[in-house]
Order: sequence, then C-alpha cells, then structure tokens
Amino acid sequence: MIRSMTAFAAVERSTAAGTLAAELRAVNHRYLELSLRLPDELRTLEPMLREKVAAKVSRGKLELGLRLRGSDDALRPLAVNEARLRQLALLHAGFAARFPALETSFTGLLAFPGVLVDAGTDLEALRAEAAALADALLADFLAHREREGRALAALIEERLKAIEAIVAGVRDLLPGLRAALRQRIESRFAELKLEVDPARLEQELVLLLQRADVDEELDRLATHVAEARHAMKRGEAVGRRLDFLLQEFNREANTLGSKAVDARLTQAAIELKVLIEQVREQVQNLE
Repeated sequence: MIRSMTAFAAVERSTAAGTLAAELRAVNHRYLELSLRLPDELRTLEPMLREKVAAKVSRGKLELGLRLRGSDDALRPLAVNEARLRQLALLHAGFAARFPALETSFTGLLAFPGVLVDAGTDLEALRAEAAALADALLADFLAHREREGRALAALIEERLKAIEAIVAGVRDLLPGLRAALRQRIESRFAELKLEVDPARLEQELVLLLQRADVDEELDRLATHVAEARHAMKRGEAVGRRLDFLLQEFNREANTLGSKAVDARLTQAAIELKVLIEQVREQVQNLE
C-alpha cells in the first residue's frame, strides 16, 4: 500500500496510574529519524518503541510522545528510591572536597528524577499498558498515512494519464512531420535549382530523419509510465524508487525537446516536463 510520509495520530487510555496519552507525528525526511519524549517511568520502553516504529515505518522524521496524567482521586502514597538516593550521596561525597561551597538541599534531592516515586504505581503494569497503547497508536498512524497515500496516488495517476496522452499525440504527429520534413528539403533544393543525385538526396534525408527520430524516447516514456504504476502497486515504500524513475522521465523529455523539428514537438516536451515536475512534487511526500 502506497503511503504518505506526513501523518498524525493521537490515542489515550485510562490506567490504574492515570490517563496515558500518546501522539505520533511525521513530516518528510530522506531517512527514518525518530525522536521520543517519555516520562521517567517509561524511559525503559525506548528501545521497544524504536523497534516497533522501525518495523512499520521506513522513512520520515517522526516525533513520538507519551504523557501520563495522574488520577485526581485521593493523594497516592509516595516512596523514596533508596538506590538512587545512595548514588546521589556518593556523588556528593566525591565532589564535596573539591567544591567546599557545594550545598545540597533535601527538596533538591527529592526533585531529582527517579528519587521520589509513586509507591502505588505498578510500573510493570504501566509499561505493559504503554506498549499496547503504542501498538494502537501505530495502527492509527499507518491508517492515516495510507489514506493520504491513496490521495497522492490518485494525483500521480492523473499526471501519468496526461503523459500517456502527450506520448500518443506525438506518435500521431510523426508520420505527417516526417513527410513535411522531406517535402521541405526537396522544395528547398528545387528553389535553389541545384542538380542533386537522387540517391544522395535520399541518403541525406534518411540521415536527417534519423537525427529527428523520437520513437525510442516515446517508447521509453511509455515504459516508465508502466513501471511507475507497477511500483505504486508494490506492498512496500516506493518514494525513492519513483524519485529515481522521474529522473529517467526527465531525460527522455529533454531529448525529445532537443530533437524537435516542429513547434508542436517543442510544446509537447515542455508539457511533459511540467507534468513530470508535478509528479515529482507529489513523490516527495511518499514513503
């Protein structure tokens, strides 16, 4: 399923420790870049969250945030993390001799992250709830990306059809353009009243027509259109693949313009380049 790189999702659920809320937003980025904002109680979930996101998302700059809003019922019992407090005491003892003016207040210690904990919170249960919430968040996020991806795919398909129409129109023009080119050369020689060997004239006409031949470019454009459609039906990230393919589209459009022997071919090349650029702008939003 083709996906957009931009998306937003937000979910929340009630837990014994309060309301757990999660948000995930993403914007365009060449690679996958994830930043996390987690409360102290859930920092141990960071590796798991990164693994979950990387398994589902391949590109984009993502921001994932978890918040825990405590219950407003009664005051919950608090406890001191003795191990963390001992660590701080050892640090203080080590620095006290070097910094005699160093002071430590009781409230300052309690304010240090991880020292004061909610004794009534079951951290394991809370982390399990957070892991389940992350799954729901990712599901909503991916659904959002897929909805936007379908809209982008429809816009790209419109441009691909327009490119096909231009290619078909140029094919229809070619027989008349070749005949007109031959007639123009023959008329020019007649006006100059030059005696030219018919075989040599035919040889020169063939060489001129070969230099102006764009059948190969038209065939390649048709092939690129088919490949773009095939890529969009693949069940994987296609943004980079389409971005590379559009470089090939541009190459053929440029060559078509350089070989133009008629204003209509020049105009067709310009219209192709406009459409290709429009597709490129949409592809920049694809995962």
